[in-house]
Amino acid sequence: MNAVVVIDKPAGITSHDVVNRLRRILGQRSVGHVGTLDPAATGVLVLVSGNWTRLAQFYDDAEKEYEGTIRLGFATDSYDADGEATSDPVAVQVTLEEVMQAAARFQGSIQQQPPRFSAKKIHGVPAYKLARKSKEVVLTPVEVQVHEFAVLGLEGELVKFRARVGSGTYLRSIAHDLGLVLGCGGHLQNLRRTALGEFRIADAHSLEELEQAVREGRMEEMLIHPRQVLPQFPCVAANEEQLGRIRAGRSVNLPEMSRSRFVKVFYGQADLVCIAQRVAGTLFHPKIVLAPQVSGTRQSVTS
Repeated sequence: MNAVVVIDKPAGITSHDVVNRLRRILGQRSVGHVGTLDPAATGVLVLVSGNWTRLAQFYDDAEKEYEGTIRLGFATDSYDADGEATSDPVAVQVTLEEVMQAAARFQGSIQQQPPRFSAKKIHGVPAYKLARKSKEVVLTPVEVQVHEFAVLGLEGELVKFRARVGSGTYLRSIAHDLGLVLGCGGHLQNLRRTALGEFRIADAHSLEELEQAVREGRMEEMLIHPRQVLPQFPCVAANEEQLGRIRAGRSVNLPEMSRSRFVKVFYGQADLVCIAQRVAGTLFHPKIVLAPQVSGTRQSVTS
């Protein structure tokens, strides 16, 4: 099965747990995910299966959107609610205006310190594994892009926010640093991803819904249509001759696509054959071949 499906990840399980669950549901090994979510986080988790796992490379820099809550009053070692408090709680005496002014520091291109409990690797070992063993974790600040960090409200010690960020941004770090700026400490209470690239929470299904759809033979209803994937790349239909060249890994001439770097090549309306990259003029080479054999039907792509 070559497919893309969006899962509304529940709290309390890892992204890899979701992948394993989908492997069992579909009965196939080749399943991956785009953009990891922390175990406590919920929301949009994009899963790819079959040959379409190769699409994940095009989402490395995908923009992500979140909604969440920051709890002020004390910080934690993991920068979220799952960690141990690093100080005694203090009374929170800040106004909404003060929080909004402090939040303005975390927009644009900023230097961010990744959390000790993160997947960042130190000499090949994930930082969280070292942190769990109480070993020294030294992570270098990195530059990240925060397109929007909007404070939506303040209720006691709880700050509600909405964020739109580039790849590699930790909302946990923003929560921690916001607490430092306000002088009262803070950590991420909860987080929900509402979008990743073109995939929205409205596209998402629960694992239970997906499992039931498979039992009832309605799996196709759960899938993202190939035409919706990577909308920034224009589409072109291949003829039989071009299809043969693509299958053989050879370049094809696409005169109408002279201004595009990448194009999605289809056979018919729903068979996504490959992602092709322009090499010179109107000559395109298949960067990844997604459907070596196609029949021109929707079913040939998804099963």
